[in-house]
Amino acid sequence: MKKWLIGIMSLVWATSLISLSPVTVNAQNLDVWGNTQNSYANIGLSDTDPRDVVANVIKVVLGFLGTIAVVLIIVAGFQWMTAAGSEDKIAKAKKIMTAAVIGLVIVLMAYALSTFVINAIISATNPSTAVPD
Repeated sequence: MKKWLIGIMSLVWATSLISLSPVTVNAQNLDVWGNTQNSYANIGLSDTDPRDVVANVIKVVLGFLGTIAVVLIIVAGFQWMTAAGSEDKIAKAKKIMTAAVIGLVIVLMAYALSTFVINAIISATNPSTAVPD
């Protein structure tokens, strides 16, 4: 009797586990008309590659920093033009402009380096996009 009870309980337990498995396979399902649709989009998630998301975030941040550097160069140029011959104001404007140009060079170098590294990582982890030797 115990063996039957254990067998039935095991069958019920296994059936309940199977019923908990997802209905969709590879995050796709069929709508009413039989067309496949992406389940990620149904629940509000993106199916974008995380490497692309990181690359886009880095590009936006570096673009923002580059914009700040250009604005600082413009502000320093305006201060220099309105200094009216005052050596202190001209020296301050030169100092701001020098720092902004150095910052802009650093941002451009960081952009080039990050683009190179991200492309290398993507091509190394995705053989279909790798450049043949």
